[in-house]
Amino acid sequence: MSYEVTATRRRPQQFGDLVGQEFVAETLKNSIKSGKIAHAYLFSGPRGCGKTSTARILAKALNCQNGPTDQPCGTCSTCQEITKGTSLDVIEIDGASNTSVENIRQIKDEVLFPPSNSKYKIYIIDEVHMLSTSAFNALLKTIEEPPPYVIFIFATTELQKVPATIKSRCQQFNFRLVAVDKVKQCLADAAAELGIQADDEALFWIARESTGSMRDAYTLFDQVVAFSDGHITYEKIRDKLGLVGIDRLNTVFEACAQNKTADVIGLLDEFLQAGVSIEQLISNSADYLRSLLLIKNGVKKESLLGNSAERYSSVVLGAWNTVQIERALSLFLQLYRDIRYSLSPRYELELAFSRLCWLGSYVSNAEVKKAIDAAQGLLMGNSVVECPQSGRIETTAVHSNVQSAAVVSTSSTTVSAETSQPQQTQPTPAGMNPIPAGMPRLSMLDELIAKEQAGISDDDTGAPGSPGGSGEGDNSNPFHNGGPLPPEQSVAAAQNSQNVQAENAHPAELDERLKLNIPLNEVSDDGQSMPVVDIPLTDAAFTENPDAEEGDDGWSNMDAPPDDDYYPVEADFSERAEEAYEAAEASANQNGYSPAPVQLQDTLTLANGQTISIAQLRGQVTANLSVTDGFAASNIEKTGLWVVDADCVSTTVETDYDLSLIEKKKDVIVAELSNACGRPMRFNVTLKSEETQAASAPVKIPEQVNILVNAFKGTIVAGRM
Repeated sequence: MSYEVTATRRRPQQFGDLVGQEFVAETLKNSIKSGKIAHAYLFSGPRGCGKTSTARILAKALNCQNGPTDQPCGTCSTCQEITKGTSLDVIEIDGASNTSVENIRQIKDEVLFPPSNSKYKIYIIDEVHMLSTSAFNALLKTIEEPPPYVIFIFATTELQKVPATIKSRCQQFNFRLVAVDKVKQCLADAAAELGIQADDEALFWIARESTGSMRDAYTLFDQVVAFSDGHITYEKIRDKLGLVGIDRLNTVFEACAQNKTADVIGLLDEFLQAGVSIEQLISNSADYLRSLLLIKNGVKKESLLGNSAERYSSVVLGAWNTVQIERALSLFLQLYRDIRYSLSPRYELELAFSRLCWLGSYVSNAEVKKAIDAAQGLLMGNSVVECPQSGRIETTAVHSNVQSAAVVSTSSTTVSAETSQPQQTQPTPAGMNPIPAGMPRLSMLDELIAKEQAGISDDDTGAPGSPGGSGEGDNSNPFHNGGPLPPEQSVAAAQNSQNVQAENAHPAELDERLKLNIPLNEVSDDGQSMPVVDIPLTDAAFTENPDAEEGDDGWSNMDAPPDDDYYPVEADFSERAEEAYEAAEASANQNGYSPAPVQLQDTLTLANGQTISIAQLRGQVTANLSVTDGFAASNIEKTGLWVVDADCVSTTVETDYDLSLIEKKKDVIVAELSNACGRPMRFNVTLKSEETQAASAPVKIPEQVNILVNAFKGTIVAGRM
C-alpha cells in the first residue's frame, strides 16, 4: 500500500473524531436524530479545522444504508464511496475553479434529477467565497427552494466575502481553532501509531507552530518525523529547522540583563552564522519575552508558555520588572514590522539587543509621575498618600496641633501648609520599607532598600551613627520628620514649644530675614487679599525717585537723563572704585560667601603715573564690567586675594565650577583689566589648593537629597549646601 500522509490517514470519520468542534458535532447529531435536516449549511472557520471533513461525515450520516443516523457505519458501500470521493450522489465542487454562472447553471440542471442509489443528492462547495457575484445571484433561488432530496453544504475561510443573501438561506456553523493541548495529544497518538518516540517539549513546539490548525500540525509532524530517526526531540528540531531554542535564548537574555553588550553581540553573530534567520530570531525572542511577561503575572500554564516555567531563566526574571518586560516585548514587535524597510535587518537586530542591555534603567512615565508627586510632598515636609478610589496623590502635613494657614490645590495634588509643632517619630521597624510613604517602588532603589533594611550604610560599614547603622538614637529612615519646615512654620514652632530638638530648629534670625511682612488691606474680586503699596507720583504722572535727597528730579525712563553729577569725573576715580569693591564684598558676605581678605595696602602704578591700591583696581574692573557684562562681574566677585606681579594679576577660586565660568569670560576680564591699567595685562586664575580645601569642614548632603538623586539617576551640580 502506498504511503499516506498523517493528515489524510487521521482524517475524522465520525462526529466524535472531530477535535475542538464539540458544538458543531453535537448540533448536527441532534438535528439528525430529531429529523430536522436543513437544506443548506454554511461552514466557516480558519484553515485545517475540519470543515470539509465535517461535510463528508454529514453526507455519510445522511446517505448511510442504516441512516439517516448520527453514527454512520463506515462499512457500507455508500459510506466507502463517500470516503473515497467516488459517490455519484455526493458531488464536491471547488469554488475557486468553478466561479462562473455557467457552472451554477449546470448545478441547476442536475438538481432536477433525483439521486441514483442514495437518499440525498448532496453538493459540497469548498471555498464558496470565490464564486462571482453573478454566480451567487444565480444560486439564490436554487438554495432557497431546492428539491427535497437536495442538500447544499458550503465551506469557506472568509465568511465576510459571502453575500448576506446566501448566509440568510443557510444554517451557519463557525469552526474554531484547536487548543494546543488537544493538538499535542493528537500528535502523541499519531506518533504512537507509527511507533515513534516523541518528547513532550518537541510535540508542544509543533502544536504551537500549527497555530490551532490540525492539518498544519500533521504536515509539520511528518516533516519532523522524516529527519528524527524514530525519536523526536526538541534539540533535533532546533538544529534542523534553524531555531534558537530556549537554552540559547536564556543565555543571550541573561547577558542583556547583566548589561554585557559585547557578549550579546557575539552571541548574535554565532546564531546568524549557524543559519538562524533574522526573522526567526526576532520571532523566537518575542515568544520568549511574552512567556516571561506571563510568568511575571503569575501564569504558569505550560500550553501558554510553550515550556515549563522552570525552563526560563531566573536571572532575567529577577533583573527586569513587568513594565520593563512589556517595553522589551513592544520593542521586538515593532522591530519585526520595521525590518521589511530597513537598510540592514542585522543592524536593526543588534540595535534592539543593545537597547535591552540598559533596560534595567528604564522607568515608565507612570513611575516618573509617581516619583515626582512623592518628591514634591517630601520636599515640602508632607507625607504622600495615594487615594485608591480616585487615583489622585494627596499630600498632607505630618504634624499635630494643626492650625491651617493655606491650602493649594491642583488637578493631581492637594498640598496643605500648616503652622504646627514637629511630631516626634519612631525609627523605622526592621523589615519595613525605609523609603517614605508615597515614594514608588522603583527597581533602581531595591539595592538602597536592602541596605537600609540590613542596617548597612552607603560605605558598607554599618557603624553606629552612620546612615543605616545600628547605633543608639540612629534613625534608619532619612525622612523621619518629613524634611525641614518652611520658615514661618519653624519660627512658630520655636515660639510655641521648648521641646524641639536643636538640630531640627531653624535660627530665628534667618527665618525673620526670609519673611515678608506685607500688610493685606484690600480684597480683590475673587476674594484674595492684595497688598496696598503707596507709590508717589509727580505732576507729570511719573514715579518719584525714592532715593532722591532733595525731592523728585523730574527724570523718568522716557526722557534723557539730566545733566548732573551722577557720572563722577576722573578726579573721583579712586574713591568710586573703592566704594564699588566694598559694596560687592558686602553683597557677597550677605549671600553666604566670604572671599579671602584683600590687602589694601598693596599698590599699583598705572600707565598715567597714578598709584592705586589693588582693592581699587578690583573695584574699578568690577564696576565697569557690571555695566557691560554682568556675568563677568559676578565671576570676579567669587575670586580670592589678588596678587599683582609686573603685568600679571593672579588669584584663586573655590570650586572647579567657578573656575570654568571665569575661563569662559577670561577674554572680557583681561580686556577690561588692561583698559584700567593702561597697558596689556594678564589674568591668571587657579583652583584653591587642596590643603586649604581639606582644612575646611566638609558639607554633608542630606540623606533625602541622596535618595532623590538615586531615584532619578541625577547629580548635584553648581551648588553649595
